Amino acid sequence: MLRVDIRDLHRGPVRTVGELSPEDPTFEGLGLTLVGPVSVHGQLQTTGEDEYLWRGHIHGAIRGECRRCLTEVTDDVDIEVSAAVFTTDPDAADDADFYALPERAAAVDVGAVVREELALAAQAHLLLCRDDCAGLCPQCGADLNAGPCACHVPAEPV
Repeated sequence: MLRVDIRDLHRGPVRTVGELSPEDPTFEGLGLTLVGPVSVHGQLQTTGEDEYLWRGHIHGAIRGECRRCLTEVTDDVDIEVSAAVFTTDPDAADDADFYALPERAAAVDVGAVVREELALAAQAHLLLCRDDCAGLCPQCGADLNAGPCACHVPAEPV
């Protein structure tokens, strides 16, 4: 359950646990290739009048191309969210540190945090097939992980 009724929050913190499929509308337009569901675990609580704090963990796997050799790579993404603040305060609507809620919000949906955090992590998570990937030859485009290419001339010893 990633959408929490605000009335439940007035009784105390609420655990948020759920899985979002790769086809979930939350991820539309991100340009990510997710491998399997994205799991979300956390806790949402009231921190003030019409202000709510979510802390949690997001786990998923993304597929893309190695940034050096362009082979397909799948990599795990684990994100710890230490503080995501939702508020109905209109003055905070333009503040990147807050997630805006409508004035008379009936629920808080942590899907917005999952979307944003996953998009940021994917951008920062530069995929490599392996740490020592040799990449492609800049002249002929051969995969240098398979060995030297025909146009590669080793540097002469000094």
